[in-house]
Amino acid sequence: MNHYIHNGKTKVLKFKAENSNPITLDGETLEDVESFIYLGSIIDEQGGSDADVKARIGKARVSFLQLWIIWNSKQLSTNIKMKIFNTNVKAVLLYGAETWRTTTTTIKKIQVFINSCLRNILNISNSLLWERTNQLPAEEEIRKRRWKWKWIRHKLCKSSNCITRQALTWNREGKQKRGRPKNTLCRIIETDIVFHLSYVL
Repeated sequence: MNHYIHNGKTKVLKFKAENSNPITLDGETLEDVESFIYLGSIIDEQGGSDADVKARIGKARVSFLQLWIIWNSKQLSTNIKMKIFNTNVKAVLLYGAETWRTTTTTIKKIQVFINSCLRNILNISNSLLWERTNQLPAEEEIRKRRWKWKWIRHKLCKSSNCITRQALTWNREGKQKRGRPKNTLCRIIETDIVFHLSYVL
């Protein structure tokens, strides 16, 4: 099977690149962009997940507001409302969450949005909210999703030439800058493993 690169559909995103020279293909200069959407997730030049999380919250909010008549219904039980919330709102919110580089701020934004939705549904403190709706805190649910590890095991079993395996196992060369290092997906995975092992033991 032959694969062809379409010049008009190809964009260039440079991440901390020292070389600012334009990239050309068949004599045509490719467009430089600050971000792009791939499989529904936003990839930007900052290399984090803030933009993607913000977009997910926006999409989930739209989905929630479109179902306002359901949340205000007196005929539907809380159980049915929560099933609709999980499948139509939370699924939109947490799409791609397995690969997010989460921070305390990110988790707080997600939890604030979820709490707001649940309060609107039930008309009601956070702990009571989660208990009555049988919901997990956002941080715990994202960690639970990561713990399935199906996608990581799948990638690590691939050939050493596989670019996704290289991305997971790659170690950056050179000295680390001063100060606290940025949180990465690999560091988050290591933390989650320690958390689950200590919980089991």
